[in-house]
Amino acid sequence: MAISIHQFIFNPFKENTYIVHDGTNCVIIDPGCYEQEEKEALLNFINDKNLQPKALLLTHAHIDHVLGCHFILQNFNIDFFLHEKDIPTLDAVSSYALVYGFQNYIAPPEPNQLLKGGEHLQFGEIEFDVLFTPGHCTGHVVYHDPKNNFVINGDVLFQGSFGRVDLPGGDLETLKNSIFNIMFKLPEETVVYCGHGSETSIGIEKKTNYILQF
Repeated sequence: MAISIHQFIFNPFKENTYIVHDGTNCVIIDPGCYEQEEKEALLNFINDKNLQPKALLLTHAHIDHVLGCHFILQNFNIDFFLHEKDIPTLDAVSSYALVYGFQNYIAPPEPNQLLKGGEHLQFGEIEFDVLFTPGHCTGHVVYHDPKNNFVINGDVLFQGSFGRVDLPGGDLETLKNSIFNIMFKLPEETVVYCGHGSETSIGIEKKTNYILQF
């Protein structure tokens, strides 16, 4: 069966959570669900389609992308993937969640699958190449499916913009390197699914992205 991608928009940051599935197996990427109705929406989608979750994947561990991690791991006994350099980013969330109004944030257990970049992951018919793309934070990765011409890219590229670099671990020159030497080397027809906002393509961003002015 063809690979399908379903996008949810969760939490006040309007973060994009993705479920990628092959009709049977699915992976959950960057679960930002926090309110009960958000958690139920994600769970209902999985149950209604009779999907079998196989993994929780994080592009990175800023608060808006991890609010639902504990909930997911509480409901499903699945592997939890994060780049090893972003463990401190995940650990720090508990120290500032209250500042952003997330009084009920529960930290997830430590990821049991630590990424370095360069891995090939497979879950049923779902396959990803893991590309290390720091700059927005220290341990950012993207999940590239070359067979189906898409990449789940978190907060590296946005439509006409790019990830902020003013948070701990952010660095503009590092992000530019990730964009120009990794993301922009992907085929131009590659669809880019972003951590916020609409999807775009590598070809469009190579011609129009604001990063070109720096």
